[in-house]
Amino acid sequence: MVHSVHSPPVRKDASTIQAMFGEIAPRYDLLNHLLSLNVDRLWRRQVTALARPDGPVLDVCTGTGDLAATCAAATAGPVVGLDFCAPMLRRGRDKKGCRAVRFVRGDVLRLPFPDASFDVVCVAFGIRNVSDLDQGLAELARVARPGGRIAVLEFSIPRRRWMRVLYGFYFGRVLPLLGNLISRSGAYSYLTRSVMEWTGREELAERMRRAGCATVAVRPLSFGIAAVHLGIKAPENHA
Repeated sequence: MVHSVHSPPVRKDASTIQAMFGEIAPRYDLLNHLLSLNVDRLWRRQVTALARPDGPVLDVCTGTGDLAATCAAATAGPVVGLDFCAPMLRRGRDKKGCRAVRFVRGDVLRLPFPDASFDVVCVAFGIRNVSDLDQGLAELARVARPGGRIAVLEFSIPRRRWMRVLYGFYFGRVLPLLGNLISRSGAYSYLTRSVMEWTGREELAERMRRAGCATVAVRPLSFGIAAVHLGIKAPENHA
């Protein structure tokens, strides 16, 4: 986690995040694939393979539904994609690959589902934007069934020095310049700062355990640019 002494932490209140993602919704998919050189597709397939969806799946902070659609292609069970940004959900509902996904508007801090509703609960590049991380993780654990899987895909700071240098240059210079230019907004400056302020892998794993995961395994992806945290919800008789 890297903080600048010259600027306050990024704002993550609901109205700010909703407005920002609503503004970039028309170009969101294009920018995701362009700025990641399409590696984001591979990351979502890896999350799905690790989570092994075989029953009801919930994808929170779903955006336009890319991870939900990837899960839907891997299971015969129902898949729900939840987000609180209406323009994102509208784009998701119109996508050919998302026809098997049921989209729901809702807040990850107050999920509109009963306890123990899903075999798999996942989130890709969204939990970082939640104003109360611990409450968000607790909600993911609440709606997962005992023994169910909770998969969190997020950006991560690479451990290797040469990769950190490249990563810092790309995220600090290239990505915000291209992203803001194409999206015609300042959203990708927020992205850069939110990634640099994001918690480390070990801290996120510990917070997932505190939220109700009996175990958490961490798998770095692409030299540590991103990481999957796979938690197993504690069984009902877990002390």
